[in-house]
Amino acid sequence: MQIWPGQSYPLGATFDGSGTNFALFSEAAERVELCLLDDAGAETRIELTEVDAFVWHVYLPAVQPGQRYGYRVHGPFDPAAGLRCDPSKLLLDPYAKAISGMASNHPSLYSYDFEDPEARNTEDSAAHTMHSVVVSPYFDWGSDHSPAHEYHDTVIYEAHVKGLTMLHPDVDESIRGTYVAMGHPAIIEHLTELGVTAVELMPVHQFVQDGHLVEKGMRNYWGYNTIGFFAPHNEYAYAGDRGQQVQEFKTMVKNLHAAGIEVILDVVYNHTAEGNHMGPTLSFRGIDNASYYRLVEEDRAHYYDTTGTGNSLLMRTPHVLQLIMDSLRYWVTEMHVDGFRFDLASTLARELHEVDRLSAFFDIIQQDPVISQVKLIAEPWDLGEGGYQVGGFPPLWSEWNGRFRDTVRDFHRSEAGMIGEFSSRLAGSSDLYQHTGRTPIASINFVTAHDGFTLRDLVSYNERHNEANGEGGNDGESHNRSWNSGAEGPTDDRSVLDLRLRRAKNLMATLLVSQGVPMILHGDEMGRTQGGNNNTYCQDDEISWMHWELEPDQMDMLWFTQRMIALRREHPIFRRRRFLQGVVREGSASSLPDVQWIGTDGAPMTDEDWNAAENKCLTVFLNGSAIPEPDARGDQIVDDSALLLFNASGNGVEFTLPGEDHGPVWTTVLGTDGEDEVDTELAAGTTITRPPHSMLLLMRPAIEDPAGTDQG
Repeated sequence: MQIWPGQSYPLGATFDGSGTNFALFSEAAERVELCLLDDAGAETRIELTEVDAFVWHVYLPAVQPGQRYGYRVHGPFDPAAGLRCDPSKLLLDPYAKAISGMASNHPSLYSYDFEDPEARNTEDSAAHTMHSVVVSPYFDWGSDHSPAHEYHDTVIYEAHVKGLTMLHPDVDESIRGTYVAMGHPAIIEHLTELGVTAVELMPVHQFVQDGHLVEKGMRNYWGYNTIGFFAPHNEYAYAGDRGQQVQEFKTMVKNLHAAGIEVILDVVYNHTAEGNHMGPTLSFRGIDNASYYRLVEEDRAHYYDTTGTGNSLLMRTPHVLQLIMDSLRYWVTEMHVDGFRFDLASTLARELHEVDRLSAFFDIIQQDPVISQVKLIAEPWDLGEGGYQVGGFPPLWSEWNGRFRDTVRDFHRSEAGMIGEFSSRLAGSSDLYQHTGRTPIASINFVTAHDGFTLRDLVSYNERHNEANGEGGNDGESHNRSWNSGAEGPTDDRSVLDLRLRRAKNLMATLLVSQGVPMILHGDEMGRTQGGNNNTYCQDDEISWMHWELEPDQMDMLWFTQRMIALRREHPIFRRRRFLQGVVREGSASSLPDVQWIGTDGAPMTDEDWNAAENKCLTVFLNGSAIPEPDARGDQIVDDSALLLFNASGNGVEFTLPGEDHGPVWTTVLGTDGEDEVDTELAAGTTITRPPHSMLLLMRPAIEDPAGTDQG
C-alpha cells in the first residue's frame, strides 16, 4: 500500500476522488495507528508519522468510499491525571462522516475490569465497537436550495424520523423508520396539508444504544447520546451503513426542500455517549480525554457534569470549539440543513461554572458567516447551578420558552391568578426578550414537546404512567400541569371526551395565535397518545410511534389544527415582527391601540380585573391596522382585526363584545366548542354565552371613515 504524508487539514477522512486523507487531533498521544478493516474484521495498521500542531495525518491513494477504519492511540494511561489513552480500544474518528455498526455492552469496551474497577482491562474492543467509514462527498443536489422562510412566518413541527414514519400505511414496510420514509411523498403530503414550514428532527447524529437499556430489552429511542457529530445515525438508513446513510439523508433534505419545508436538527453538543469515568472508551476518551472533557479540577479521574449524562464537553479548548463549529458548518454546507436546536444549551455557554452570555461559543457563532445565517434555537437550561436561562441568550438566538409552556398549561386548567402572565405569553413574552434587543421570534412557543405528555395526554391524565420504562413509574417529570378532565386515562364518557377535545383545541389555538414562533409536537395535530407515559426515551415501539388510523375526534382535531395554521399564515396580526405595546402606534393607520385587553363586559380591563385571582376569562383585541412594521417591500401592513375570547373557567360565561369604535360587526371564524357556528355575524355590543373551557376567534375587515382614513 502506498503511504503519503497527507495534510493536517481538514480533520477526519476526506476522499478527494482519488484517495483519502486522514487527520486526527491528539495532544496526549505518543503514537497513533490508523486501522483499516476488511469485511472479515481483519485490521491493516498504518502508523502515522506526520504530526503538525498535534494533528496526526496520512494520505492513502488506495482508500475509497465504504472503507471502514478506526484509530489506536498510544500514550499515557493515568486516570488520576485525566489521561486515558488505551491502544487496546479501537476508536471512532471524531470527524467520521459515517459510522458502521453499533457498540455492544461488551467488557472489552471498558478500560477497567467489571469485577475489580481498580484493575486495568486491555482486552481488544475492535470486534465489539463501531467503525468509522470513508464516504463520498459527491451528490446531485440539482437546484436544491433552502426554503429560507422568514422566522416570523415559521411553524415548526418537532418530529422523530422513526416515530413519525414507522406505522404510516402508505409507506412501504421495508423503508419505514428511515430517512427514505421521512422524505416519502405520503409524509410530505401530511406536512404540507398541515401547513408547517419546518421539521425539527430529534437527534439524527450517530448515537449509541445504551447498554443498560439493551440489557432490559429496550432502546435509546430519543437519541440524546451522541458519539458522531458528523455522521447521520445509521439505524435510520434503509440500504446500509457504509455511507448509504449520508446519501439517504441528503435525498430526504432535498425532497423536503422541494416541498418548501426546512430541516432543523436537534443537536447534542453538550456531552457524548462515553458517559462518566465508568463509561466505555469509544472515541474522545481514548484520543485525548483532558482536551475534550471537563474534568473535576481537584480529582481529574472524574468528570464535571452539568447534563446529568456523566460528562460535559470542555468548551474552553479550541479543539472542542473547532469540532462543534466544523460539525455545524458541515451540516449546513454539505448536508443542506436550515438550522439547529441545541440540547441543554446552557452547558455550551459555561466557561467555568456559571452560564456566560459572552462565552467563546457565542462569540464564534456570532462571527461565523455560515452558521450565523441559519436558525439557531437554544434549549435554555441545563442541570448545573444557574442553568435555567430562559431569556438569557444573545440576540441571534431563539429559545424554547418554558415559561410559555407552563403558563398556557396552567391557564387552561383553570389555575387562579394567571391572567397577567397569560397575556404576556400570548403577546410574545417581551418581558423575557426585549431587554436584549430581540423581537418576538426569540420565543419558540410550545405547549408540548418530546419530553413530557403529548397534547392529548395532557388533557387526559393527572399522573404520569411510566411503568413500561422499568423504573417503577418513578422516572419522568411528576409536576406536569395537566388535568385529566374528569377521568384518568381511557374512558367512554362522552362528556369527558368532549371536554378533552375542547381543551386540546384551546391549547393548540392559543399556541397558534400567540406572537412568536409556534412549535407543534408530531402527532398532537391528530390526538396522539402515549398512554400517559411522559418519558418515552426508551420506548422504541408503538407507545411512541405515530398511529395513522384516526377516530372521529382525531379527525376533528386534525382539521382544526390545519385551519388554525392556515389562519396564522393568512393573517400577519398573529405573527408580528415587533412586540405589541398596548398603545396607539405612531404612524399607525388606526386610532386604536395595537392590542387591547378587554373584560367580559366589553370594556378595557381594570386593575381590579387584572388582580382578581378568580378571573379566568379574557378578550383580546388585535388591531390589524396597527401593525407598526412594513412588509418586505416596505409597504405598510394592514390586516383584518381579531377578537379572541378565552373562557378558562369551569362555568358558562357571558361575554359582551366591545363597542362600535372597535368595529360594527364581527364574524365568527373558528371556535373550540363543537356547537360553534362559523361565519355568524355579531354586532358590536352583543352579549354571547361561552361554554366552560372554550375559545372563540372573531374577525372583521379594516374600517375606513368617510375621509378615507382607516380607523382600525
